[in-house]
Amino acid sequence: MSSVVIYCRSGFENDAAAEITFHAAEQGFAGYVKAKPNTGYVIYECFAAQHSDEIIKKVDFKNMVFARQWFAGTLLENMPVEDRVGEIVTAAVDFPLCSELRVETPDTNEGKELLTFCKKISTPLKKALEKQNTVLREPKANRPVMHIMFLTNNTAYVGHSYSYNNSPFFMGILRLRMPSDAPSRSTLKLDEAFNVFIPEKDQESRVQAGMRSVDLGACPGGWTYQLVRRGMFVSAIDNGPMNDDLMQTGQVKHFRVDGFKYRPEKRNITWLVCDMVEKPTKVTSLMIDWAVNAYAKELIFNLKLPMKKRFDSVYECLTMIKEELNKYGISYELQAKHLYHDREEVTVHLNVTKVPQSLYS
Repeated sequence: MSSVVIYCRSGFENDAAAEITFHAAEQGFAGYVKAKPNTGYVIYECFAAQHSDEIIKKVDFKNMVFARQWFAGTLLENMPVEDRVGEIVTAAVDFPLCSELRVETPDTNEGKELLTFCKKISTPLKKALEKQNTVLREPKANRPVMHIMFLTNNTAYVGHSYSYNNSPFFMGILRLRMPSDAPSRSTLKLDEAFNVFIPEKDQESRVQAGMRSVDLGACPGGWTYQLVRRGMFVSAIDNGPMNDDLMQTGQVKHFRVDGFKYRPEKRNITWLVCDMVEKPTKVTSLMIDWAVNAYAKELIFNLKLPMKKRFDSVYECLTMIKEELNKYGISYELQAKHLYHDREEVTVHLNVTKVPQSLYS
């Protein structure tokens, strides 16, 4: 099992390839990438077979921006149509005992055409794998997950990931329903960000009704909608008009101010969110200013990516944040993800846990 299989958005294969190469090298592993445009996945082939399993243990999946999901696996080709189940079961004989089976495809039009087949074969596969004692009958916490990614109806990558270091979602995608009364589809980006970045056990304490928040570049209110929905009071910062229904809630104050110039009068803001269209380094500098001056405790913001060198652009911005906050002795948690509802952008979450009072007093 020498392959690390990585799911990504179609069109971002080069970015996912650059990312896994970077992180594998950081951990001292060597290999090469196989990536084709618009396939929705990337394969990292390790020079040493056992390294694929070590990579998905040692590289923190939370640090993978462009990867939706990953697993250590092997390729099965030309499986006999009459016994694909048998071929997969045989290939999995030495797998660790897995709690869950996910039969998936890349997120492409071709992949979607295979989903009906994947559902059909899942039941006999699971029964056979249970009989072999490769997959448990009932899910159990902290056990590996078995993945089968079909490329065609007789070609698939088969492998496993670790539940403590993977995406908990099928195909690495959190599916959300578009609210009928939301002002724009961008609302799904912030909804997904809250669900991906804030652990379920922390949702109640960190995303509370009554909290004060700021939405920079709020018009027409797609992100403000999610804050209002969670019971927060929102300062909506934008020179453009806001959605009338949001303004009628009594939870929103609209300030017609440039989002890059606005600063709150008091340091009582829990959440700052920002989806302004601007160069990623300019937005990053603004977020650093809010963090260093303790204007907000938690920040979620989007970085609009250039057409080329998107990996380089994202990692330049993340490095800027780390270097500046470390310089000032600020404690923080930082994570970035190319979310399912993102397009040519990446969403970043910065949780500022401690700012020396001397910086702003």
